Amino acid sequence: MNQKRERRNPIQIYLNDDEKYILDNKIKASGMRSISEYIRHLIIYGYVYDIDYNYLQDYDKQLSIIGKNINMIRERIFKTGNIYEEDVKEIKELMEKVWHTHESMLSKVPLQKL
Repeated sequence: MNQKRERRNPIQIYLNDDEKYILDNKIKASGMRSISEYIRHLIIYGYVYDIDYNYLQDYDKQLSIIGKNINMIRERIFKTGNIYEEDVKEIKELMEKVWHTHESMLSKVPLQKL
């Protein structure tokens, strides 16, 4: 099947060696497959960036630990049928940690790799 090309307007640009090197590295870092894809993205959206979310792994670990602690308290309450003042206090402390972690996470600006 012979379909017409969607994009029929070629553009040619000239770059010096430094500019070509920078462009190649930015394309590679963006994960895009071609120069054309990268430039089209720049034209449409005005920017290309890759966000580094690695710092969120620490928050994920902290929240996982907090969740496990709350689950242990829940199991103890379920088994005994009693809610102890210590459990309520511990849950309040854990929820404070959750909110602190949440606020801390939201206050950080994602780091751009490009």
